[in-house]
Amino acid sequence: MQGLAGKVAVVTGGSSGIGQAIAVRLGIEGVDVAINYAGRVEGAQATRDQIEAGLDACMERMRAAGRRPLLVRADVADQAQVGAMFDQVAGEYGGVDLLVNNAGIQVAAPSHELDPAAFDRVLGVNLRGAFLCARRFVAERLARGGGGAIVNVSSVHQLIPKPRFLAYSVSKGGMQNLTRTLALEYAGDGIRVNGIGPGATVTPINRSWIDDPEKRAMVEAHIPMGRAGGAEEMAAAAVFLCSEEAAYVTGQTLFVDGGLTLFGDFRTTWSSE
Repeated sequence: MQGLAGKVAVVTGGSSGIGQAIAVRLGIEGVDVAINYAGRVEGAQATRDQIEAGLDACMERMRAAGRRPLLVRADVADQAQVGAMFDQVAGEYGGVDLLVNNAGIQVAAPSHELDPAAFDRVLGVNLRGAFLCARRFVAERLARGGGGAIVNVSSVHQLIPKPRFLAYSVSKGGMQNLTRTLALEYAGDGIRVNGIGPGATVTPINRSWIDDPEKRAMVEAHIPMGRAGGAEEMAAAAVFLCSEEAAYVTGQTLFVDGGLTLFGDFRTTWSSE
């Protein structure tokens, strides 16, 4: 895609799934990518092994494309760690042209039983983290004369309520206005800010329903295109928004969801006739 070769990007939460796919695609497009991660992934051993093996493969593919990938560990909810991460990237590459805010977590619980500490942690990573990274990125770009692009990885759940995932839904609703507000505020400085809204996506973290035929059928029954998306399809949209081919696009969320936000259950008129 136009305007990416030779650029430098930071991709948060780049150790697996959509973030990893974005990092790989940027590398293939000629971008040097700093891949952020927060530490060893929690969860089942099989999932952990897949993610760690995938990260190694990600680094190898980017090096094979002639790029210089960099691993940067930081909890994006922590301002000091975000600052140290950007300092490390600046020391390695000299500056950052592109930011992909992908880091995210979710916690399932009935809303009336949700631990306030868990609520705070989800918003800390998903929304505060995006703000802290965007804040530092914008400050650096303004100091260099402006320009650059931010892509925020949101979700269809910035529009569609997700019961039992209150904190996640709230964080993604906030992501929408983070995107729009930053886009408006810095459009005159040549800094574009957009988002992608993935729908159901095949990633290691979703193995619980992907590998269960009954659960997968339930998920895909609500998608007009009848299938879950691939991480590479999400990456293609994100990288487009990073590129100069999207030079006149800002403040938008591009939903990559197989039509999920068209509310496929309304394909027949059952509500008003």
